[in-house]
Amino acid sequence: MKFKSMTALVASAAISCAVYAEPMPFGDPESLSYAKDLWSFMERKRLVGIDPIITRPYKGMAPHGMILELLELPVTFKGSTGNLVVKRNYGGEGLTIDDVINSPDQYLKAVTIMFQRDSGYDEENNNWYYVKYAANGTVLSNPKGVKLAGRVAKGMPTGCISCHAAAEGGDYIFNHDRYK
Repeated sequence: MKFKSMTALVASAAISCAVYAEPMPFGDPESLSYAKDLWSFMERKRLVGIDPIITRPYKGMAPHGMILELLELPVTFKGSTGNLVVKRNYGGEGLTIDDVINSPDQYLKAVTIMFQRDSGYDEENNNWYYVKYAANGTVLSNPKGVKLAGRVAKGMPTGCISCHAAAEGGDYIFNHDRYK
């Protein structure tokens, strides 16, 4: 009996080591460097930062915000040409669309993006790269302290990928579903 218990313990330890040996699918140095460069690119395009292009705000929901603005456009960034989805996430007690229109900087809580990179980045999830930024462009972290940039929450039951995989049409974008 002792032998079986020891064998189970060794097998369990080996599995645990194998799991931790896998690189994190998000929050890694390459994903964070990419996020920093992407923020600078979006500032130059006036998608974020000071004096951004304004769109019509609409009512949102968790996890993004009470009021949202959405921009979607094809871009070429670092050699990848794909769709860039920029979502400005606004929040505050009793927030209205008019509040956001009149004082967007006061209520901007986060900017979440999806950028569809070239084939080979993450084939099983349509090659989407995700980032959640603070209003100033700093990459935010999850409750465990992991930075939210890259293949965010890949393989996890909740998070960016698992949520967006449920979008109709297999494109990972819910905004398109309103046309169906």
